[in-house]
Amino acid sequence: MESSRARRSRRAHPSRRRLLYGALAAVTVLGATAAGTVYVKAQAHSGGSAVSSAASPSASPSASASAAGSVSGEASVEPVAQPTVDHDALLATAVEAVDVPDGVEVSVAVLDLESGESASYGDGGFDTASIVKVDILAALLLRAQDEGRELTAAEKSYAAAMIESSDNASASELWRTIGRAEGLDAANERFGLIGTEGGDGMLWGLTQTTAADQLRLLRQVFGEDSELSEASRTYLRGLMGQIAVGQRWGVSAAADGSGWALKNGWLPRTATGLWDINTVGRVTVDGHDYLLAVLSDGNVTQAEGISLVEAAAVAAVAVFAGDGSTASASTSASASVPATASS
Repeated sequence: MESSRARRSRRAHPSRRRLLYGALAAVTVLGATAAGTVYVKAQAHSGGSAVSSAASPSASPSASASAAGSVSGEASVEPVAQPTVDHDALLATAVEAVDVPDGVEVSVAVLDLESGESASYGDGGFDTASIVKVDILAALLLRAQDEGRELTAAEKSYAAAMIESSDNASASELWRTIGRAEGLDAANERFGLIGTEGGDGMLWGLTQTTAADQLRLLRQVFGEDSELSEASRTYLRGLMGQIAVGQRWGVSAAADGSGWALKNGWLPRTATGLWDINTVGRVTVDGHDYLLAVLSDGNVTQAEGISLVEAAAVAAVAVFAGDGSTASASTSASASVPATASS
């Protein structure tokens, strides 16, 4: 059965990668200019001359002279006007520079783990397809923690197959173990997810979610402030870093090669023949870690969907990492299409 979801009508326009970075730079410069003059006055604790700096040649000479004449006393800093950066606007500019075909919907969320800054684009609901498998395992680990036990040998076997190879039969077994949608929803309430609802019956792949919620889930897996124990987080991260070779597409296109951990989902809808293509995970760029979620539906082919989410992932990381830091989306969609028809 087709699921209902909010649809966004914004359409992207083709643009070369250098134009994307030019647009991002322009928005950033405008944001800094709007903040106005920045003035800092500091006084040395003792024995040294005061230091003053201004971002504008119109800074008051008397203020500078006053600072220079003071050689003692506690250091003081006047309020400084800080330029504000609208990361949501920057991400919108980045995503709208990606070629999104007519009829395709895409939503993106990104978090810089070091700074804590995040951005999102699009708030519609999407089928999870197999990215829900991260959620299923997180719910299982939380359940085991509550019961004061480790995962059983069978659960570990299912978990490894479900995450690393996207095995659907293993996912179904663990879906039953956590209590299906009711169990998933209960765990997600504790994880802080507000826009995710488990699929009916055994249709775990039709769980509904948002990019923002997937980012919240990733923070539970890769962040420190989590309902999951350190051991549970380490276990889940490890499986996401050992994805089968044919499934290493998606957010990994935005990494610089030094590290990634991911889970992808792909599902052709029987009613339309169009593809849901999703990708979530963590990428490392120049030593910085970013969490990424890119969701899409309405793709004509699986390969086109993969190319789209990879381009969107690269654009999203560029909002924080800047030009020259992110890897190009060099993964060949045709070469990386999974062997299974849906997952």
